Amino acid sequence: MKNLRGQEVLALFYRLFLVFFFYQLARFLFWFFNRELVEVDGISEYFKLSYYGTAFDTTAILYVNSVFILLSIIPIVINKKKNYQKFLFFWYFITNGITYAFNFGDIIYYRFSQARLTSAVFSVAKNESNIGKVFFNAVLQNPFVIVSFILMMLLWIFLYKKLKVEEELPMNLIKYFASSVAILCVTALLVVGGIRGDFKHSTRPINLVDANKHVSNPLQGNLVLNSVFSFFRTINTNNFKLVSYVDEKFINQEIKPYKLYEREVEDKPNVVIFIMESFGKEYSGAFNKNTDIKDFVSYTPFLDSLANESLIFTNAFANGRQSIHGMSSVLAGIPSLTDAFTSSPYSNQKIQSIVSVCNDLGYDTSFYHGAPNGSMGFQGFGNILGFKHYFGKNEYDNDKDFDGIWAIWDEPFFQYFAKNIGKKQPFMSTMFSASSHDPFKIPEKYQNKFKSGPLQIHIPIQYTDYALKKFFETASRQPWYQNTIFVITADHTNQIHYKEYQKAMNRFAIPLLFFSPNPKYNLKGIDDRFAQQIDIYPTLADLLGYNKKIRSWGRSLVSDKDEDHMIIHSDSINEQIVIGNYVYIFDGKSVTGIYNKTDLALSKNLFSKNLNPEQKLGILKTKAWYQDYMDRVINRKLY
Repeated sequence: MKNLRGQEVLALFYRLFLVFFFYQLARFLFWFFNRELVEVDGISEYFKLSYYGTAFDTTAILYVNSVFILLSIIPIVINKKKNYQKFLFFWYFITNGITYAFNFGDIIYYRFSQARLTSAVFSVAKNESNIGKVFFNAVLQNPFVIVSFILMMLLWIFLYKKLKVEEELPMNLIKYFASSVAILCVTALLVVGGIRGDFKHSTRPINLVDANKHVSNPLQGNLVLNSVFSFFRTINTNNFKLVSYVDEKFINQEIKPYKLYEREVEDKPNVVIFIMESFGKEYSGAFNKNTDIKDFVSYTPFLDSLANESLIFTNAFANGRQSIHGMSSVLAGIPSLTDAFTSSPYSNQKIQSIVSVCNDLGYDTSFYHGAPNGSMGFQGFGNILGFKHYFGKNEYDNDKDFDGIWAIWDEPFFQYFAKNIGKKQPFMSTMFSASSHDPFKIPEKYQNKFKSGPLQIHIPIQYTDYALKKFFETASRQPWYQNTIFVITADHTNQIHYKEYQKAMNRFAIPLLFFSPNPKYNLKGIDDRFAQQIDIYPTLADLLGYNKKIRSWGRSLVSDKDEDHMIIHSDSINEQIVIGNYVYIFDGKSVTGIYNKTDLALSKNLFSKNLNPEQKLGILKTKAWYQDYMDRVINRKLY
């Protein structure tokens, strides 16, 4: 055994087994702390999902431990020496400890992103100077995560030390090196197969979409995955690829990527768009009158009162998962799929949007966000869209109103917004709020002013709703107010309390409101049609009387035309597209699931060999839309 290295191989297998064991513990903790978001039907289903997760764990573990494996079996004679084993110990725990922490960060991150950690986090982090503060606050607010991580690591170290490699030198160097070469060859083969997820030559390496092969609900794919796999597998990936499923005639007939609305508007209205940070539909009473949620509590009294005087859409959805996704969806009608358009190599191109439409009509256009200029990538993308002015923390120039982490508090910044816009008319201004953001704090002077709720976000939501009320009080006294159309929506959803909003589709449910004090725009009523962020741009183009063709995958919500629509969003693994009566789950190549659109939990997959005519057409439309999206993004046809 001294020459055949059996002791070292046994130690290596034991140490790798420990990694697998602790990955499964991390998976359990991820599910336990997010079990209301990833429902599992009993112990047997959990073990089934964990079993399928082993393939993704294998890839992640081999990514991280490939050097450790090589160092453990490379024939350098001194492998068993005490100092060398100590070196292996530190290498093992530094590399595994850092990456293992990804899974614990995702316990918190998943609640906000509705997706596993990917390398897209880099595109978010590069625009922020406060990452350290955000991380520190997250740890303080969720001590159970850091405690769990520390306990896991201590247990891991304890178990690692249970099997020691005895110090000894090989007696026969020929046997030693021969056995080492054989072990290296076999190990290399196993590592390559493990990283790919299969040994078949025809099989591509497993990817995020493969997590959905064996699940009954698309949300369970996030339990099958682990954060290390999703992070490493998305580094330097580009899911933007040209595809060809249908001809252009089908796209023009069925997808209709260009819209034309003909409306005569004599006195062009001003436009104010509020994109409200994390304002999920769940928090607003006006948008939940028909949801029959027992003991429902609203945290937006002003928004509820304004809704009574507005046109509201009670079944509206976000087209993305992060704030920058909301900006591209609301203003430019570009949804974010598995990879976000705004962080892709194709984002820097000429884009038709409500900004370009307003610029074409002679509007003064501006964007407001109280964070340090450049935060979230808003200023850069705003420049691409063509905003004439950008107002951030720099322009506000009063750090007394800074929340210490993200931005100027909403109330004073909303007042700044109300008093600063309208100096030149007509104008189009967008306000992106900030205070209803993790770590969910409000100004000291408002402590105890708002009612507490079961979620951390409930008090900040009330604070921002109050800031919105104060904005309208100030705005109503401005000369531009009477001839202004206001749009209020959210960038994405956030923390969830009611079971209704734990359903897969409702993870994207947001409020959508159009209001004007001018009765001639007829913006009143309740509309329960499915709507989305990308409908805002064509709706406003219609209301402004922009009688030219616009590039839009959404449709005007105030047009008399009976337009077909597609509701589009992505869970970061698959695209989810609502067409007609069904929701289609698409992985970029094939439709893998079909659900009734009333099945908001996506609980019963209707996909079968015997599809009805609507479902067959829906599959073609899904592929056609995806083809058109990729063609326009990659070939720079977004104008």
